[in-house]
Amino acid sequence: MNEPTLHQDGAPWTSAGKFDNFEQADQKRLELLLEEGAQVKVNRCGPGGVLYQVKTRLDPDSVDAELRREEKRRRKKKLSKKRRKK
Repeated sequence: MNEPTLHQDGAPWTSAGKFDNFEQADQKRLELLLEEGAQVKVNRCGPGGVLYQVKTRLDPDSVDAELRREEKRRRKKKLSKKRRKK
């Protein structure tokens, strides 16, 4: 049998704007997609789903890679300090 995998939440989404029709929201989404490492989506919102909301966040994969690089830099710096003290 397949064992269920543990779901991990990604970075939170932030609102980039609300629009009256999908065409306007889609245009904003396309503008925001030009940014490097960004994820963008359009959601229906408002009473009865009459509005469209554009949401953005940084790509979790690129954020994880950046965090790993920073951690590696910190460790190397700390190690080189220890070596200099000897």
